[in-house]
Amino acid sequence: MSAEALYLREDLAGLVGNEDPFAYFGKLEGEVFRKLEFRQTFCTTLNGKNYFVKFHRGSSVGEILKNLFQFRLPVISARNEWRALRRLNELGIAVPAVAAFGVRGKIPMTCVSFIVTDDVGTQENLEDLTRHWPEQPPVFSEKLALLKEVALTSATMHNHGICHRDFYLCHFLISGQGDKRLTLLDLHRALVKPVLGQRWRIKDIGGLYFSAMDIGLSQRDLLRFMRWYSGKKLKTIFSEDAAFWKRVRQRAFKLKNK
Repeated sequence: MSAEALYLREDLAGLVGNEDPFAYFGKLEGEVFRKLEFRQTFCTTLNGKNYFVKFHRGSSVGEILKNLFQFRLPVISARNEWRALRRLNELGIAVPAVAAFGVRGKIPMTCVSFIVTDDVGTQENLEDLTRHWPEQPPVFSEKLALLKEVALTSATMHNHGICHRDFYLCHFLISGQGDKRLTLLDLHRALVKPVLGQRWRIKDIGGLYFSAMDIGLSQRDLLRFMRWYSGKKLKTIFSEDAAFWKRVRQRAFKLKNK
């Protein structure tokens, strides 16, 4: 069966050679970070360079129905992540660079796919960095810079029709030096739409707020985030967007109470 979609960057195309790319990436091994029935994520070293590989092996009817009954869009291939990573890169948001991608088969149960990204060189994430902020407050300018970067990343993503769907502090890697440049990852459930509805914005920002509830952010910090995310003055936010932020808070506390 031929590939429905296939991309191999030059460095990996040379390694794959004449071999079937699906067989090549399907047999690789490495340090496993996540292993589910139909998807595995692992880090492997090829020709002295580290890569992250996500290999999807279709899904089952039961798994698809379970997601639909829970009002969740099932993930059946690496295509979501491929589309999201390409679009976010175009928008100037730091994401792992795609080194290879392939999809074979149109039937969800038998579809096989993979996506390979460059290792960004760190495993420290924003959740790790902020965990001790309540006891050991950060330098104010550092906290402000991180808060602003997360807010502007969120706004850029949402304003261009992208919903992460797993939008938590742990999915921002601390990949830069000095200014703590963040890299956004784990976009396998991402949606890319012409226009993003409010429900998807609320899902993302509510999840982000939930993950940041216990890191010692002040009321002023939250207001700063709201202003940077919306691009509006606080007076306008309170008059035009009060219902939106109320629903964000409700979603965050619903997650907190689970």
